[in-house]
Amino acid sequence: MSGNEPSGTSAVVVGHELVMRYGEGDTAVEALRGVSVEVAPGSFTAIMGPSGSGKSTLMHILAGLDWPTEGKVEIGGTALGRLDDTQLTKLRREKVGFVFQAFNLIPVLTAEENVRLPLTLAGRDDKAGRVEHLLEAVNLTDRRTHRPAELSGGQQQRVAVARALASEPAVIFADEPTGNLDSSSSQEILELLRRAVDEYGQAVVMVTHDAAAAAIADRVVFLADGRVVGDEPSLDAEQILDRMKALA
Repeated sequence: MSGNEPSGTSAVVVGHELVMRYGEGDTAVEALRGVSVEVAPGSFTAIMGPSGSGKSTLMHILAGLDWPTEGKVEIGGTALGRLDDTQLTKLRREKVGFVFQAFNLIPVLTAEENVRLPLTLAGRDDKAGRVEHLLEAVNLTDRRTHRPAELSGGQQQRVAVARALASEPAVIFADEPTGNLDSSSSQEILELLRRAVDEYGQAVVMVTHDAAAAAIADRVVFLADGRVVGDEPSLDAEQILDRMKALA
């Protein structure tokens, strides 16, 4: 199958038998050991596990930010292993949004310019007024001309979520998106990500160590020692904590 042919699956992201190995021989360490996972369009998946379980490694590989030692990844039916750097950059720009713990905003750009950035990079205009709509959705129309240093942590992360949504990606990867935020800001971010799924039809894949955050997802994938040890729908925070205690 060539890289641009669909795989026949409706999943927006597919990871198949993913292995991530660091080093060689007796000193080799496997961060992932044959992980397979599929993400449906318009779904919210949380990835959880003890420290060192491989959850961030898995997310980076699914997002095309890192390459597995073995296995394959598809986004929107396109096999990432077949793409050169230019094609991969284009695919990520068109189909993938990112929200990181550290916000990763461009400090010299205003909030509005940061949200518009994915469209600017893709050479797309904004006839539909999506940037304006997103600024309203994240309640930052009155802060549009402020640069990141003039915004609170919660406001910066709201800009980051709006930026991730600007290009209407098929999937948003969120790596500990509430890790640097207080509880009320965390709740705002989680509600925005939930809206991205429910109102905009995006898929969200979120790595988190926070049971309350994971409880907002449609399903929770549990990793331990580089393997999937659970994949369960609609758990509440208490059930998630119980599963995590059992893994620890």
